[in-house]
Amino acid sequence: MHTEPILKKTKLKITVVCDVLGAENNGTTIAAMNLIRYLKQAGHKVHVLCPDKTKKDLEGYYVVPTRSFGVFTGYIERNGVSLAKADTKTVREAIEGSDIVHVMLPFALGKKAIQIAKELHIPVSTGFHLLAENFSSHIFLKDFKLTNRLLYNYFHMAYKECDAIHYPTQYLRDLNEKMYGKTNGYVISNGVNDIFRPAAEKKPFDGIYRIVYTGRYSREKSHKVLISGVAQSKYKDKIKLILAGDGPLKENIKRQIDSEGVNAEMNFFTRTQLVDVLNSAYLYVHAAEIEAEGISCLEAIACGLVPIICDSDRCATKSYALTDKSLFKNRDPHDLAEKIDWWIEHPDVRDEYSVKYANFAMDDLRQSECMKKMEDMLIETAKRFRK
Repeated sequence: MHTEPILKKTKLKITVVCDVLGAENNGTTIAAMNLIRYLKQAGHKVHVLCPDKTKKDLEGYYVVPTRSFGVFTGYIERNGVSLAKADTKTVREAIEGSDIVHVMLPFALGKKAIQIAKELHIPVSTGFHLLAENFSSHIFLKDFKLTNRLLYNYFHMAYKECDAIHYPTQYLRDLNEKMYGKTNGYVISNGVNDIFRPAAEKKPFDGIYRIVYTGRYSREKSHKVLISGVAQSKYKDKIKLILAGDGPLKENIKRQIDSEGVNAEMNFFTRTQLVDVLNSAYLYVHAAEIEAEGISCLEAIACGLVPIICDSDRCATKSYALTDKSLFKNRDPHDLAEKIDWWIEHPDVRDEYSVKYANFAMDDLRQSECMKKMEDMLIETAKRFRK
């Protein structure tokens, strides 16, 4: 029971439901933890419902088991998508007495949380954080339209029950509303950490064109297109490719690098290290053809790096391009090579756009601003529900 009318409260009891939560090595987990930390720092009481066993004894965490996918369990877990199993008793314990429930993903745990919240007359908001292809790519069906539409139908069964939907990009809102009609949606970026900024002093050019790409070593991130693009560049021998990340395709990517004779470094960097890497680079390439937002691209842009972004119709990141020279044709390494060469041959234009991109990332995309907007969404939704 609520001891104080929600309309008079400034600090809420909020339950955040995470079907996926663990190491902060994927976009959904990072977004969830950023929100959880911000809400706690803002003085709200936060419960977290998740399958992360490492958080079992932490205050405010309610941990449920993970789901088994039979013979596919090992493969799916290697891809970083261990999913929660809904435990009704634990879900109810986490949610009871909340002013609002926020569901990160529309899977089993999230759906059970929505069901119980509705039974308890508690408002629910949810996040539209992934494309169907983010999931179907793990089962080798990302190009099957029927499979993806069935997945969206499955997601919609959760979204239609919610009082508000958080969309990290306008692209995601347009996609969902085109299929299922208008929603009570809020377009709010997951935000770029304030640490990502242009260096006060740039290092002098040493003759090496460093090109960075940050992303999990997985199929939908399309590292193979980038490696082939660099291999086809006129300046191949002057380029060093830096692939920041980790993931299940690490060995495959290494083999392609060796096969194509590309000078490349593969490494997982801390946030502070990544800022230094980005500030020492000449270009950033975002090769992913499936992307719901692309925070890693925004981090590079925030450091003043000029991006070259895949123009896939399943890539929200392409909306960040300020010129057609910052886009390359999906699955076309030759076109990517031409764009890389163009930016290398036009350093003055690159310097001009470096400033434009850094300023672009400052416009409402800083994490602190975005998390405040998320807090406002939760408060507004809770108050509207109680009127």
